[in-house]
Amino acid sequence: MKIVIINYGAGNIQSIKFAIQRLGYEAILSNDVDEIKNADKVIFPGVGEASSAMKKLKESGLDSLVPLLKQPVFGICLGMQLMCNSTEEGNTIGLGIFNVDVVRFSNKVKVPQIGWNQITNIKSDLFKDISEGEYIYLVHSFYAPLCKETIAETEYGITYSAALQKNNFYGTQFHPEKSSEVGEQILKNFLEL
Repeated sequence: MKIVIINYGAGNIQSIKFAIQRLGYEAILSNDVDEIKNADKVIFPGVGEASSAMKKLKESGLDSLVPLLKQPVFGICLGMQLMCNSTEEGNTIGLGIFNVDVVRFSNKVKVPQIGWNQITNIKSDLFKDISEGEYIYLVHSFYAPLCKETIAETEYGITYSAALQKNNFYGTQFHPEKSSEVGEQILKNFLEL
């Protein structure tokens, strides 16, 4: 199986690569259009600020490629947020895969949200063998509100989308590569889709 982690200069990609290795698979890091198109599975990571990450994505022409991919694609953290219509962070227009706009947490909660949180209302094969209320690890100041593409929820001042899915596109606000056995199982589930 050919697993490609999109390397567009915005991401904590080594830890994702190591998490995949622990599952017995190898992933390659690439920003090559043909390599990404021909992958069996694509992981779209992201750590950092949305507008500069989107700028890097556009510079490599990947902004027009990602929405057209037909194989399973997994957006993680900022990767998931960039797959939405837009984000308030840097007033950034997203890839428009998920029909929701990412917004900033209100001043009523401490941002960024950092730490472990429970996921509830889980649905989709991405969460096979995962129980309601399992803990996942998050670090973020912006979130996707609940929408029809929500496949898991979590709560921090309000209830919001912990994960999204539309067709072959999946996204988690949390970091599966940092979420212990639960995150490992979610990555495994994605690779076995």
